[in-house]
Amino acid sequence: MNKQLQKLVWAVLLTGGAFVAQSQTAVVEDFKPSTVNQPGRQYPMVNSEGRVRVQIKAPGAAKVQLDISAVKYDLTKDTAGVWTGESAPQDEGFHYYQLWVDGAAVPDPGSLYFYGASRWGSGIEIPAKDQDFYANKNVPHGQVIEKIYYSKENDAMRRCFIYTPPGYNKDTQKRYPVLYLQHGGGEDETGWSRQGHANLIMDNLIAEGKAVPFIIVMDNGNWRMPQRPANGERPAQWPPEGWADGFKNTLLKDIIPMVDAEYRTIADQQHRAMAGLSMGGMQTRVITLAHPDVFSYVGMFSGGSISVEDVEKAPGFKEKIKLVFISYGSRELENRRQGFGGDPKENTEKLKAAGMNTHFYVSPQTAHEWQSWRRGLHEFAPLLFKE
Repeated sequence: MNKQLQKLVWAVLLTGGAFVAQSQTAVVEDFKPSTVNQPGRQYPMVNSEGRVRVQIKAPGAAKVQLDISAVKYDLTKDTAGVWTGESAPQDEGFHYYQLWVDGAAVPDPGSLYFYGASRWGSGIEIPAKDQDFYANKNVPHGQVIEKIYYSKENDAMRRCFIYTPPGYNKDTQKRYPVLYLQHGGGEDETGWSRQGHANLIMDNLIAEGKAVPFIIVMDNGNWRMPQRPANGERPAQWPPEGWADGFKNTLLKDIIPMVDAEYRTIADQQHRAMAGLSMGGMQTRVITLAHPDVFSYVGMFSGGSISVEDVEKAPGFKEKIKLVFISYGSRELENRRQGFGGDPKENTEKLKAAGMNTHFYVSPQTAHEWQSWRRGLHEFAPLLFKE
């Protein structure tokens, strides 16, 4: 994988740098409690501009800040010791955030908690104009099942979440294709159903007749980073050689055989897809290029791209892969310097010109964030398993 791509994506995922900012414009006072607040909590709130307002009681604190989208905003304390403040307008969709109380990073006690940025912490939804596609509607719903299993490859118990589509438990003779769907760096197997609403996206697409019903398997693709040298610098090649091998072996030797044995799958290459966001997209790239005999559809959301040169070095990929889908948020592309393994749109167009079925999607007005990836899945899923 291109070294500049590696450095760029991992910098986005792993850096914790932030700067202090304060809103300078008048704030519209139409704040409402967030839809992902803990029961009965009024804060955090969101207004029509997409600003996030938080409040916390900390009478003994000297300084409290809201930290969202890598920017810190100072809060103001009243005479009762309650700190209140808000952010600048945020992009539509889901965002992780935290509070800083006298230099200590803490979750907001008013929000539900989500696993991201390598921690359980606060999250908030900025209402999106297109949120209907992942809304919880009165349509037939599938199930998201927590599956505990033993991994021989790791000699350990593991967990994945498996989405089965509506009707799976009614017609016990019907078999289904499978999508293996991976999270990003610092997230885990809960991400796609909790933050991404993959199950609701699928339920709505199936109800509208836009997608073929299929199973989705969401496992933990995190890997242990090697120790850094004494000077603290990363190795010249990042991620290091073989970084995806651990999950690749777990997927091929444990997860897929377990799913095919215990669920009513159509257990062949033509009915198996792999996709992922950011780090999960990078894993998808490595694994599918090496194993086109296992997967037929490839999806990468904000996780690089596949070039003609990549395909030329991967025997059977061009002949066996039915679809290469690449997507990004528009802000990612606008701010793109060097990286992504070359221009992702250009790479995708060149693959199409070389005779492959490719699709390039851009999520409008979003960056390296969940709304980009929700939209990516919404565009990708209808293209799968169409005979």
